[in-house]
Amino acid sequence: MTLRITWDEASARRMERQFLAVPAKAGTPVADVVGAMLGAHAQVLSAAEVSVGVRADGVTRADVRAALWEDRSLVKTHGPRGTLHLLPSAELPLWTSALAAVPSPSPFRPDARLTDAQADEVVAAIGDALDGAPLTIDELSDEVVARTGPWAGDLVMPAFQGMWPRWRQVMHRAGQRGTLCLGPNRGRKVTYTRPPRFEPLDADEALSLLVRRHLRAYGPATAQQFAKWAAAPGGWALELFASLADAGDIEEVDFEGVPAWVVAGDTEFPGEPVRGVRLLPYFDAYAIGCRPREVLFPGAAYERALAGGQAGNYPVLLVDGVVAGVWHQRRQGRRTTVTVEPLGRLTASRERELARQVERVGEVLEAKPELVVGKVTAGGHA
Repeated sequence: MTLRITWDEASARRMERQFLAVPAKAGTPVADVVGAMLGAHAQVLSAAEVSVGVRADGVTRADVRAALWEDRSLVKTHGPRGTLHLLPSAELPLWTSALAAVPSPSPFRPDARLTDAQADEVVAAIGDALDGAPLTIDELSDEVVARTGPWAGDLVMPAFQGMWPRWRQVMHRAGQRGTLCLGPNRGRKVTYTRPPRFEPLDADEALSLLVRRHLRAYGPATAQQFAKWAAAPGGWALELFASLADAGDIEEVDFEGVPAWVVAGDTEFPGEPVRGVRLLPYFDAYAIGCRPREVLFPGAAYERALAGGQAGNYPVLLVDGVVAGVWHQRRQGRRTTVTVEPLGRLTASRERELARQVERVGEVLEAKPELVVGKVTAGGHA
């Protein structure tokens, strides 16, 4: 008989496993918290710091930055969907092997694209160039063109009202293959370097492990939902899940009337629904990875807290595991104003809990917070 899983059961387990039901104990390594999330989206580093901090007692942005730039237990690099993430350095063998095996059709017009051979040449050149001192993007561009040829520097990529050189269309691929990550800023300039050395996993082993890690954190999930999370072709994901099911690695369940998958044997779910108020920043892993999206963003939240159906563009207020508002923080010196826009009435106990969450956000950002309940006028993040 197929096991039936409700939204409340799935939501409670997802929040529990991502340290949103109960934060990780003080002293838990920052990399362990990031690993439980399957990476913290880090296009906006302060948002990644809040994502990690609200999941771990006592952690501040200084702890996240120390993990990045001092002990290097974290790296900032191109992760799922090609976007910048914080990833545990110890998990680079998994991430690089799995992401490199995900098919990624080029979005560029034929005359601008790199051939497969050229792409491999550029990735190798990036790794060689960064095997030493960190480089700015302009310094890296000069080194890549010098190691490959003038074709790599052709300005064929429209970007920010200008044009980028051809080689940059595979910059994310270099990150996903483990030859590039971000280094500490040089003044106001971003730098790039090589991540710590590692031995990659077998591609099939890595893909199997990534799917199982995803299902542990976000399951039950369908192959199509995994494909969206990984920016992978849907047909390819269906074949991958079918092969894992045949191997006995995953098993099918009924999730609110829809066939979905969990890791084989991983069928224990909390008996009580999740309760509580949480503030999640831009592009938080929970808001992006949990589906069905229309259940996570019910009613008015679907229009207010999404951007054309895309999650992450707005920081969100969670109440009992679903989106119930949006928020925004504006920092001035040592103070930050946190404006929260609930989409429904909050009880007195929920208001007190919200105030505590705002205090926690302030602690993470090392700022004195002020809570304002009202309309959020800031638009979504691009």
